[in-house]
Amino acid sequence: MSKTLTNPSPQSGGEALPGALPPVSIDQVQSNRKKWTPAKIVLWVAIALLGGVAWTMLAIVRGETVNAIWFVFAAICTYLIGYRFYSKVIQKFITKPDDTRATPAEYKADGKDFVQTDRRVLFGHHFAAIAGAGPLVGPVLAAQMGFLPGTIWIIVGVIFAGAVQDYLVLFFSTRRGGRSLGQMARDELGRVGGTAAIVASLLIMIIIIAILALVVVNALAASPWGVFSVAMTIPIAIFMGLYLRFLRPGRITEVSIIGFVLLMLAIVGGGWVSNTPWGVALFTLDRTTLAWALIIYGFIAAILPVWLLLAPRDYLSTFMKIGVIGMLAAAIIIVRPEISVPAFSQFAGGETGPVFPGSLFPFLFVTIACGALSGFHALIASGTTPKLLQKERQSRFIGYGGMLMESFVAIMALVAAISLDQGIYFAMNSSAAATGGTVEGAVAWVNSLGITGVNLTPDVLTQTAQNVGEESIVSRTGGAPTLALGLANIMQQLIGGSGLMAFWYHFAIMFEALFILTAVDAGTRVSRFQLQDSIGNLIPKFKNTSWQPGVLISTAIMVAGWGAILLMGVTDPLGGINTLFPLFGIANQLLAAIALSVCLAIVAKTGAFTWLWIIALPLAFVSVVTVTASLLKIFSPVPAVGYWANNAAFRGALDAGETSFGNAATVEAMEAVVRNTTIQGSLSIIFVTLAITVIISSVVATVTSWRSGGGPSNEDPRVESRVFAPSGLIATAEEREIQAQWDALPAERRPIVTSGH
Repeated sequence: MSKTLTNPSPQSGGEALPGALPPVSIDQVQSNRKKWTPAKIVLWVAIALLGGVAWTMLAIVRGETVNAIWFVFAAICTYLIGYRFYSKVIQKFITKPDDTRATPAEYKADGKDFVQTDRRVLFGHHFAAIAGAGPLVGPVLAAQMGFLPGTIWIIVGVIFAGAVQDYLVLFFSTRRGGRSLGQMARDELGRVGGTAAIVASLLIMIIIIAILALVVVNALAASPWGVFSVAMTIPIAIFMGLYLRFLRPGRITEVSIIGFVLLMLAIVGGGWVSNTPWGVALFTLDRTTLAWALIIYGFIAAILPVWLLLAPRDYLSTFMKIGVIGMLAAAIIIVRPEISVPAFSQFAGGETGPVFPGSLFPFLFVTIACGALSGFHALIASGTTPKLLQKERQSRFIGYGGMLMESFVAIMALVAAISLDQGIYFAMNSSAAATGGTVEGAVAWVNSLGITGVNLTPDVLTQTAQNVGEESIVSRTGGAPTLALGLANIMQQLIGGSGLMAFWYHFAIMFEALFILTAVDAGTRVSRFQLQDSIGNLIPKFKNTSWQPGVLISTAIMVAGWGAILLMGVTDPLGGINTLFPLFGIANQLLAAIALSVCLAIVAKTGAFTWLWIIALPLAFVSVVTVTASLLKIFSPVPAVGYWANNAAFRGALDAGETSFGNAATVEAMEAVVRNTTIQGSLSIIFVTLAITVIISSVVATVTSWRSGGGPSNEDPRVESRVFAPSGLIATAEEREIQAQWDALPAERRPIVTSGH
């Protein structure tokens, strides 16, 4: 292999001058290395064949059971092919990254929000920030429909929709100085479409953070183990941030090992603390106290320098997230559990399922949400991440690759759910109104559903609860307990047997709380950026993210918004989740439609009309899905589906003097349903109206660009880069050679930059 430096200095433009810097981009190095060798061809053919066999076993060759390993192989092989080939098409023909061009983290470096961050740390931060409740909860609930619809949407949807959105939004925001999604919409779609996008993204962000926070509160309430372990990640992360900033800059592997060891100690220590009287007294918190603690934490985390808490904490959390999911995947391959759930269940064709109401289309897609496509990701990809990105080429690894990792989390959650006995699954995920909250009621309810092969007994539910150290597993709705039980069931077959099921179950509960909390703190910071951008259109000083009054005011407003809804949720007589979760999926997918609309308009302005289908295809699909779902939730006459139909039914019962009705056992609960459905129905009308406005504005802008052969660019002025960094997880041979040149450069000749890591 030989290499020739074609432009070793971006400053010289030709032959290296005395004192010139080494190359800042791999494009400045000409390589004669063959891209395709016989070994590589054989490898990719093998990956394609294995993936094809896995999909065949799942979709075509189906007996009474299907082995869980085929889910793992189908997912991994499809992800590898999608990343290697499809994302490369996007990079070559749409984004066209240029590493000789400085990113905002370099030319806007302020040591607080704009900080050059090692790509591995940034991948950890980005993945931890986007991977919240959605990929854990949504697929568990979607298992009601059978295993095949959810599997197809999670894996295929992420390749052509979710990962495409995340990658493009991250890249376009980076080119625009790290601008928020709402501000990009205003720049690209005009005043009407832009204003609609800003209002929608701010309102939806408040709802999303509130539901994420509520899931955390529910998981940690009365759990001293979980509270201690999650709380300990905060000082550990601050230590890691200080370590990388001042003690050992650049020692990523070193601090990773230290952080991992400390995290494991925090988890083990949580189990020990939870068994002591003082630990129980100190760390057993009620839901309201936890909610206030989370509100205070969200405010502080959003105003601290990103290198001090947020980035290292998310990187630390990623160890646990990817580690646990990888451990579960390995256990599935070794244990090879047989799945008895049908490909399509009897509830796939109806709209009154016991877990969630609604038909397969469109409600499967909005229920799975984050596992395949998530508008929340677009807020992160135009929030913290573009302000930390070192080089433009890294956006493919972090944006597209990070979303593939989240999709794998969703597949593992789905497998964990369907690995359970179907009777146990429906007993856990049916509402207390249906089961009565008792073992006897759950048994009667599940057996009345007429599910083939299911004959649930009280002993099964009682013994399962004892195995995981819980008083009851009946009506443990929300998805998280089901995932924890599925993970515990698979892991105990690999390590420890039934004697360790309680450990694995509570470990999984704590893991889920930590998993979701990282999306809360990152989401709060991103919402602050959005509001600053929005107010900045009227008061320009707010656009300066370093202006402290603007930081404090914007953070306080956004925290107050989601905090108020969170407190309403934890004090709601029906538990709050009934108010917020139905809004989560649809609002999240509407936000994805807005993000893809902005991307469509941007690409049209570049004149790349041949490749517009890459964005138009997922945009058309998600628009049809979410608008249809919204209209059904607004206008359906079925009370279980339609907000206003449900509202009318409960108002009628109250007017008739009823003291209980449906899933509400008291007058107070009935009044709560009326209030909740009014909120749900009103917000649904607002969200779908704003989303349709943005989509129409995008189509108009795209047609205008097509007629004129393109349009004006809103990118920031080009600034030449004076730093180098590899683009992927593992540096290539050429990248290692360039890095060696930079490492050998005398300190006095290195450019002065602000770098958090």
